[in-house]
Amino acid sequence: MKLRYFALLIFLLSAITTNSQDFSKMKVKDLYENLCMSCHTSGAVGGSLVNRTWKQGSSDAEILKSIKNGYPQQGMVAFGSVISDAQLQALVVYIRELESQEVKKNITEVEPNRIIKTQQESFKVEVLTTGLKTPWGLTFLPDGRKLITERLGPLRIINTDNTLDPTPVKGTPEVIFDRPEGGMMDIALHPDYKKNGWIYLAFADGWRDENGKSWSQTAIVRGRIKDHTWIDQEWIYKADKKFYMKSGAHYGSRIAFYKGYIYFAIGERGSMGQAQDLSRPNGKIFRLYDDGRVPKDNPFIGDPNIPGGIWSYGHRNPQGLVVDKKHRLWATEHGARGGDEFNIIHKGRNYGWPVITHGINYNGQPITSITEKEGMEQPVLHWTPSIAPCGLTLYDGRKFPNWKNDFFTGSLRAEELHRLRVKNNKVINEEIILKGLGRIRDVRTGPDGYIYLLTNDPGRLLRLVNKKN
Repeated sequence: MKLRYFALLIFLLSAITTNSQDFSKMKVKDLYENLCMSCHTSGAVGGSLVNRTWKQGSSDAEILKSIKNGYPQQGMVAFGSVISDAQLQALVVYIRELESQEVKKNITEVEPNRIIKTQQESFKVEVLTTGLKTPWGLTFLPDGRKLITERLGPLRIINTDNTLDPTPVKGTPEVIFDRPEGGMMDIALHPDYKKNGWIYLAFADGWRDENGKSWSQTAIVRGRIKDHTWIDQEWIYKADKKFYMKSGAHYGSRIAFYKGYIYFAIGERGSMGQAQDLSRPNGKIFRLYDDGRVPKDNPFIGDPNIPGGIWSYGHRNPQGLVVDKKHRLWATEHGARGGDEFNIIHKGRNYGWPVITHGINYNGQPITSITEKEGMEQPVLHWTPSIAPCGLTLYDGRKFPNWKNDFFTGSLRAEELHRLRVKNNKVINEEIILKGLGRIRDVRTGPDGYIYLLTNDPGRLLRLVNKKN
């Protein structure tokens, strides 16, 4: 067996030395096929890389070390002198993608109204409302009705019997939607809604120029609804026109409230470097008073070149935002190809994009060679490969006692619902409890204690109920 390993090692070293191909220009799939597949397919000398059985450690860092330094005595070639550190990191991402594909072959897609058993609870999925057109955000009115945003607008009302009111809310802000993103996005009630009636909307604001090209930026307004009409509108956040962009990507937009403050997210709009540029709103999470004023204790309030509402920066595209009972702000964030994140958001901190990331570009090329750097925050959890997390709720209802204080996040890419249990700021348990019901755009805990989901493709409102009901 040893002779076989060493013969293979000599062959591979010779092949790498004499190969005329330029590895520096290869995409990750080509790197894997050229450098890994000969030894790491099922039944090959090195064993499969997709069955989660690792000889030298299973963490990302350990896998990267194995690829970079090799284990010559075991026939594993060191590739650190052949490809760059960024390409090494890209190979880790690609291996994780293959591993995930294999694992998901064993996950059963669920159907509505069938009892589903998970680690802590059993439940079924009810289809409440159908016929929605790319629903984005959900909130609950005190009288039992629900408000839902649809990407192209306008605002829709779901009646107490869960039928879709045929009359949309008139007079809501006009939105910009140029694929792939934008339009009408999140919705939230003011914490004192019963007293003041304020409803907050996040949307892509903008205009079209003489050539028909749109210019847009994430904006926040509040207003009230009377007789199916949006009234009393006030601007909470509207960027300077110089920050409006032609890009139709990465608006962020989730809203959360805490003790008189509103938090909301703006994505980096597809311009990576702007997430690190504090003079621009892109790639930032904001904190304002709920009437739009800038708090004097915000982290960058003293610098005239920095928008005063910025609370944190270095974000790619956050689309989940929630405050827990310990007053901590949590966010889920889209990475690129891998590197989706679950973060605790701290005042004034830099979350790294695109200087550090666990992901790679969609075309298979690396983004960076590093996943951590001094002065930049590490995620509590990262998903590689990407699940495209969207919507986030912290369960505080009574219907599922074994899920108390667990987080739930939807998934656009994987069409999954993930449950996260956190202890001492670490995820100690993660479980995929749903798959195959569509792209999960929003996740909310309802006032009745059940968990509600908005899905795209098809556009539906779903509810998770325990099996006793």
